[in-house]
Amino acid sequence: MDSKTKFEIITRNLQEVVGEEELKKILKERNPKVYLGAAPTGKPHVGYFVTVMKLADFLKAGCEVTCLFANLHAYLDNMKSNWELLEKRTEYYELVFKEMLKVVGAPLDKLKFVEGTDFQLKEKYTLDMYKMSALTTTRDTVRAGAEVVKQVDTPKMSSLLYPLLQGLDEEYLGVDIQYGGVDQRKIFMLAREFLPKIGYKKRIHLMSPLIPGLGESGKMSSSEPNSKIDFEDTDKQIRKKINKAYCKDGELDNGLLPLCKYLIFSRIEGDFIIKRPEEYGGDIGFKNYEELEKAFESKKLSSIDLKQGVSEEIIKMVSPVRKALEKHAVLTQEAYP
Repeated sequence: MDSKTKFEIITRNLQEVVGEEELKKILKERNPKVYLGAAPTGKPHVGYFVTVMKLADFLKAGCEVTCLFANLHAYLDNMKSNWELLEKRTEYYELVFKEMLKVVGAPLDKLKFVEGTDFQLKEKYTLDMYKMSALTTTRDTVRAGAEVVKQVDTPKMSSLLYPLLQGLDEEYLGVDIQYGGVDQRKIFMLAREFLPKIGYKKRIHLMSPLIPGLGESGKMSSSEPNSKIDFEDTDKQIRKKINKAYCKDGELDNGLLPLCKYLIFSRIEGDFIIKRPEEYGGDIGFKNYEELEKAFESKKLSSIDLKQGVSEEIIKMVSPVRKALEKHAVLTQEAYP
C-alpha cells in the first residue's frame, strides 16, 4: 500500500485533520503511531462504532494503534467514575472495544490497550504536569475542556488538570497522532500550543464528527434512552427505537443517515440492500452513501424503508457485542450497578 492510499484510508470520514502535511511526510518514511483515549465513564453505545471504524482504518493502513483507557481522567472529570468502579469499568470498556473491533474485521496485530494509571502516576509525568500547570491559566483549561469535561459553576481542580494530562499522554505514549471526536478539538489545540513550551513536539490531530441521536433534539444522551442504541438492546428494542426515530421523508436532518454514512457503508462489502415489498418497488440497493442520500432526498426512498434497512444492519453490528456481554453479566453488574 503506497503512502497516498494510506493517507486516504487514515483521513476518510473525518471532520478535520490538523497537521495534514506532517502526516504525509511521516507516511513517506514509515507507518505512524496513533492513540485514542477513552475515559471509562458511561456505558458505550452504538455511536462508539464511529471511533472503532476509524481504529480499524488506522490498523488497515499499517498504523501502530494505542487505545488508552483513561481511568484517571474518568475520576478527574467530576468523579464520573468513582475510584471503586474504575477497575471494573475499564475491564468492561476493553471487552466492548475488542468485540466491536471483531465486528468490523479489524486486524489486531498492531493494537495495544493501555490504562492511564500505568504511566500517569510516575514521577517524570507528574513533574511535567506541574510544568504545564505553571504555564496554562485556569481560563485556558476551562475553555479547552468545555465540550468534554462536565461543566459546573464552581469547577473542581481535577477538571482543570484533565486537558493537561490528555496533552501529555501524546508524549508519554510516544505517538505521532492523537485521534478523537471533534468535541476534543480545544484540548488538542491546547496540547499543540503548550507541549512545545516544555520541550516536546506538537502532534497531528484527527477528528471525527459526532453523530446525532435518534430523537428530534439531535442529541445522543444517556438521559434520553431512545436517542441511542445500547449494546444490551434486543433486536426487538433496536427495531422499536429506530422505528420511533425522528425522520421525515426527503429531509436530510435526522439521526439515521449518519448511521448509514459512518457505520453501515464503512462496514459492508458490496451494496447496501434495503428489502421492500414488490408493490412498493421491491428491494433496492445502494453502492455508496451518496446514492442513498440522493434517493432519500428525492423521496425515491421513504423513511419507513430507510428505517427498516438501518434496523437490520445495526442489529448485525450490535448482536455479537450483546452476546459477548451476556457471557459477562457479572462484570456488567459490577461496572454499572
